[in-house]
Amino acid sequence: MRSRAHFKAHPLHPALIPFPFAFLSGAAVFDLAGVIFNSTALSTTAAHLTLAGILTGLLAAMPGVLDYVYSVPPNSSGKRRAAKHGAANVAVLLLFGVAFALRRADWTAGTATILVQLAGALVLGYAGWLGGTLVTRNLISVDHRYANAGKWQERSVDGTPGQEVTVASHDDLEDGQMKLLHVNGRRVALARAGNRFHAVDDRCPHRGGSLAGGVLVGHTVHCLWHGSQFDVRTGQATCGPASEGVAAYDVRVQDGQVLLTIPKTP
Repeated sequence: MRSRAHFKAHPLHPALIPFPFAFLSGAAVFDLAGVIFNSTALSTTAAHLTLAGILTGLLAAMPGVLDYVYSVPPNSSGKRRAAKHGAANVAVLLLFGVAFALRRADWTAGTATILVQLAGALVLGYAGWLGGTLVTRNLISVDHRYANAGKWQERSVDGTPGQEVTVASHDDLEDGQMKLLHVNGRRVALARAGNRFHAVDDRCPHRGGSLAGGVLVGHTVHCLWHGSQFDVRTGQATCGPASEGVAAYDVRVQDGQVLLTIPKTP
């Protein structure tokens, strides 16, 4: 799924997270070294690193929240993992904030500061592991490419159930390309197979992966999370691990415009 917070298709959250990760873990290391070598300079460096880590962590959180709200598919294993990732990162910032507040007047670290920082570093490692899994397994912020896939397309439309609304022009998609639609709060994957357009629920019933973020070959859309396959003409599951299909919706082309019949509210 392409990141909503990006610069020229390059996601901002993964680009920013190395800074708080390095600063905060570095603060714990420098404080330990300061205690071992009885060095005020090392402890002062750790204090500066803590402040830098908290500030850059807050900065990295901004695009992260946008990705959580808009990019991670709802009602999915990725959404649950992303919620844990966000909660862990909040805990990290709080722990390092407490550690900073516990510093002595000369900014040196006592036992309490060291212990709280070590706890923060452990939670930071867990949060980083979750974030890496979101990218590598759930493909969050990955604007992947396959043969003639075209650029990522997304559109929101509203209407009453049974109403036909324009969701694309005939030339928006080429054969084998897809588009994510937000229709009255429902995510729908619009696919072009040959000269025909088809629309199915975007959510893979196995773990909630996005089908619009998958791969379309012929009339088959592949969910990239675990490999389930569906026929975009009928929504029928043609290959597991998904054991059930997805809903298919009425689509037609008129005067060069692709019209979707608004489904009932989920």
